[in-house]
Amino acid sequence: MSFDRNRGNLGRGRPFRLIVTGGGTGGHTYPALTAIRTLQATLAAGGRALEVLWVGTADSLEQRVSAGEGIAFRAVATGKLRRAGHQLKPGSLASLANIRDMGRVPFGVAQARAIVAEFEPDVVLATGGYVSVPVGLAAKLCHRPLVVHEQTVRLGLANKALVRVAARVAVSAESTLALLPESARKTAVVTGNPVRPEVLTGRADKAVESLALHGFDRRLPTVYVTGGAQGSQQINYLVRGILPWLLTEANVVHQCGPEHLDELRGSAAALPADLGGRYRLIGYIGSELPDVLALADVVISRGGAGTIAELTALGKAAVLLPLAGSAADEQAHNARRLAEAAAAVVLLGEVSADDLREAVGPLLADEARRADLATQARSHGRPDAAERLVEVILAAAGH
Repeated sequence: MSFDRNRGNLGRGRPFRLIVTGGGTGGHTYPALTAIRTLQATLAAGGRALEVLWVGTADSLEQRVSAGEGIAFRAVATGKLRRAGHQLKPGSLASLANIRDMGRVPFGVAQARAIVAEFEPDVVLATGGYVSVPVGLAAKLCHRPLVVHEQTVRLGLANKALVRVAARVAVSAESTLALLPESARKTAVVTGNPVRPEVLTGRADKAVESLALHGFDRRLPTVYVTGGAQGSQQINYLVRGILPWLLTEANVVHQCGPEHLDELRGSAAALPADLGGRYRLIGYIGSELPDVLALADVVISRGGAGTIAELTALGKAAVLLPLAGSAADEQAHNARRLAEAAAAVVLLGEVSADDLREAVGPLLADEARRADLATQARSHGRPDAAERLVEVILAAAGH
């Protein structure tokens, strides 16, 4: 999928050229990667090749992901607006750091314009993050169609700047449409947030084998606890506070984050043997994640857009503890949308171990209640989000 002007046309006719921009976090990066893979498969089915160029920030997650996927990468300068708390306050705009960073944007636009003019993409896809602003503006200046994808319920700052110049806007939730400018609503489509296909094909029996969960009692429900790749100190603390009780009601796979593993091992070692056999503490779950999700009856997690996309696509009963410090409090907004639809249990603010026990207990005790929550979650899922986004990309290119 790399960009090489000297290798000639592949497939039937000229290869489809796509510039992808966005990153800084996995929430922006991985939906873009899933869209790339899906577009490549769609074009290949019609005998056409795909050339991709990812434009992002140097020494970033998106650069590492691009390298791992064999996708050509170019870096541009970018700025960053620093917030005061959850909101972007007027006084914070005038900080020296903001002034210095925003002064880099015109240079980044000039760099991006040269890249877009050279690559001549059929479409530019922007998935958010500050780096997408100069690239999206460059697409407009070079008269190349721009597709903006928003993963969260509320628009991120970068996407707020770009939706006015986009040819198409793709959003993950119906409620986001009302937040768009009137001009952008005319071209907006609800696609959902792309979910990696492998997440949808997990097998519970494989999780038992790969994680050696032979002490689990399969007559009991299984709880998967996760705070994301790095873990969550808050979630770890709360789960530790109810652990002996929790293990009388369920099996538990607890992904705590590599840095928290040592401090939690003591609690695990102190468990009675019969309970300890139903508890699997692990620092990081990688390729096993689809299988762990297939095994889980209840998930305790944060409320990130990617997590919610996966849980709803799979139809999982979940107790969500949104990260209070997330940008513009986006995790709370994501989670509230599900709570209002009875599609998840959400705990906000100061949460105690007793609060978590009261939230999880009824789900473990009542299989019908778990099933109802899972059904409601699935009704909000869009497992075909990547295919829908690819349709938007192709439509923007006139295909």
